[in-house]
Amino acid sequence: MDLKQYIKNVPNFPKEGIQFKDITPLIADGEAFYHATQLFCDYAKEVNADVIVGPDARGFIFGTPVATQLKLGFVPVRKPGKLPRETLTESYSLEYGENALSIHKGDIKKGQRVLIVDDLLATGGTIKATIKLIEQSGAIVAGIAFLIELNALNGREKFSTYPIKSLITY
Repeated sequence: MDLKQYIKNVPNFPKEGIQFKDITPLIADGEAFYHATQLFCDYAKEVNADVIVGPDARGFIFGTPVATQLKLGFVPVRKPGKLPRETLTESYSLEYGENALSIHKGDIKKGQRVLIVDDLLATGGTIKATIKLIEQSGAIVAGIAFLIELNALNGREKFSTYPIKSLITY
C-alpha cells in the first residue's frame, strides 16, 4: 500500500514557508491506518521493544494502537503542565519555535527497551528531547519510528546511533 497517497500537503501552515504534511486523511482511512500501525508493530518486534513512547500529540495516535496490539505499555510524552505527578522535563527547538516535553517520573523503567513512535521527523528537536527523557530514566532507546521523514531537514543525522524506520520519506 502506498501510504504517501493519504498525506495531504498544506502550504504555509502553521506559518508562512512551512509545507505541512497532513496525516488526517491517513488516519481517517481504516485500511491505511491499520497498514501503518502494522508496519510499526513489525518494527517494534524487530527491535524487541518493551514499551512504546509517543510524543504529544500525534505520537499518541500511532503509538497507542501499536502498544495495544503488542500488549505493551504506552508512555505519553506531554507538554509541561499536562501530567499530574512528578515529571522529568526537557526543552527543545522546533522547526518553527521552542517548546518542552515531560514524562511522569518512574513510568519508564531502568533497562526497558523503548520504541519511540511519532508522525514526523523534521529537524529532530522533539525526538532529541524525548530520547533525553528516556535515557534520564535509565532506559534504552531500542528504535525510533516515524510515519513521515523530511529528508531535506537532515533530522536523521542527529540520531545516527539509533535504529530508525520511516514509512514515508519526502
